[in-house]
Formats: sequence, structure tokens, C-alpha cells
Amino acid sequence: MLGAKRKVRIEAERLTLRPPMHSDFRVWSALRAESRDFLTPWEPTWASDHLTRKAFTNRVYWAQRSIANGTAMPLFMFRRSDDALVGAITLDHIKRGPAQSGITGYWIGAHYARQGFMREAIKAVVHHAFTVMDLSRIEAGCLPENTASRRLLEQCGYKYEGVAQSYLQINGRWRNHVLYANLRHDRRGKTDVG
Repeated sequence: MLGAKRKVRIEAERLTLRPPMHSDFRVWSALRAESRDFLTPWEPTWASDHLTRKAFTNRVYWAQRSIANGTAMPLFMFRRSDDALVGAITLDHIKRGPAQSGITGYWIGAHYARQGFMREAIKAVVHHAFTVMDLSRIEAGCLPENTASRRLLEQCGYKYEGVAQSYLQINGRWRNHVLYANLRHDRRGKTDVG
């Protein structure tokens, strides 16, 4: 499964998920720019060169290396009806061995929010992670006040696990995050003690 020749493409009901390509630069930069006010409260501070071709080229190369090394699976989300880029989802920090886990991160363009696209993408990535990649645990975190993201994770089978203090720098400040996990074989709450 590992190696530079590995291809990743996930088909969902209305979406095609695939790694970014150099030819995606214009649509990506346009979507990110028009969604800036919608995205920045929930993301790390954008670098001054965030929307440049050079920064995007570095993202594409990082995606290619990460997929080849099996450490991450960065995917762009394209609406199949018109091939519009609607957002992105990444399965990152993939750990093998006893952990068999990864962390999901995602963003969606403002115009495409609250239309079920991200729910569809998360479910497709989790299914792929459990059935194709043989992972056992998929984690996610979000700001406590991001009720839309919390509800989305819960709808996708993630369960609340707790709070991580000063987890990430978001919009220039260290912020606490609520942590969720989706388990392939969820045994939480069950016990063999009789």
C-alpha cells in the first residue's frame, strides 16, 4: 500500500475526493480568498504568502510525499455535478503499529457550507480509513464554540472524549479544543466485569 505509485481517489454520493494537483491552484486560491472571513476564526493564522502559487506548489508536493510515505492523505473535495472545488479534508498524523490511527482536519468554502458536503466527505474518508487503510481510530478536534463542527462530528459517528488545553494556535491565539474520536470497533461504555 505504501509507495510513490499509490493513487488515492474516493468517490462519495455527490463528491470526488482526490489529492491536490498543480492545476487546482486558481480554483483553490479563489475559494480560499472568497471564504477568508468564514474560515479565519477557525484556522491557524494564514501566512502572508498563503494564497500564492509558490505556497500552493509546496502544498501539492507535501501532499504527494505524505501519501507516498503513508503519513497523511490530503484530499480536495470536488462536487461531481460540475467539478467545483468545495473544500478539503485531510487524514493526517497517520500512525501504524499498535496505534493504527489518524486525525481528520477539514475546511469548506463559505458558499458550500451547511449543504451536507462535509458530512459526506468525512463519512467517506472514515470508511476508507477503516476498510482500506485498516486504521482503528480516527480523531478530530475543534474549538468548543464551533457548534456546527461539533454537531457534524457527532453526526459522523465521532464521540466526545474531552478537552485539550492550549491545543493549537487558532487565529493567532493558543486555544483549547474539544476532542472527538471515531472507532472502527467502538466498545466505549461496555465492560466485561460482571
